Amino acid sequence: MSSPDAVTPALDPRQFRTVLGQFCTGVTIITTIDDGEPVGFACQSFAALSLDPPLVLFCPTKGSRSWAAIERSGKFCVNVLAEEQQSVCARFGSREPDKFAGIGWTPSPLGSPIIDQSLAHIDCTVETVHDGGDHYVVFGRVSSLSEIKTERPLLFYRGQYTGIEPDKTTPAAWRDDLEAFLTATTEDTWL
Repeated sequence: MSSPDAVTPALDPRQFRTVLGQFCTGVTIITTIDDGEPVGFACQSFAALSLDPPLVLFCPTKGSRSWAAIERSGKFCVNVLAEEQQSVCARFGSREPDKFAGIGWTPSPLGSPIIDQSLAHIDCTVETVHDGGDHYVVFGRVSSLSEIKTERPLLFYRGQYTGIEPDKTTPAAWRDDLEAFLTATTEDTWL
């Protein structure tokens, strides 16, 4: 383990971004309601965090106006985009003042916008917020989940949108372990 006083060499920001671009991510839109108005932003830095309790995380920039609105409301909805929603991603990734213009949505159980045609949504409350350099790391407690759809996800890889063919994938070996964990967790819950 390195010491906190260790000096980190300066990294070329362009190379850093290019190397991180080798990691394929899904694309989400994080939404909330602020003073009665829908607010949201495109977010690739989203991940599952914990099954018990059910937690997710996302990482907004510290200067994000959308994050400020989410922080005030204390709740948010993660909209997982489908492959056909590239234009939705581009709109929410822009500096457009009204990102919801022309975008259909319905309120989640907690009231945050669920974007029409999203592949899935995860409705959450803000659990904790942690410092992450020029970003925050936000932990959200999952309140409700959408039904599962069969469309393909929108992915981002090497600075481009891409997709995946679900029928050409191989199931991950860890699923057996996950099922064992879920069974143990469920059994513990009922004791």
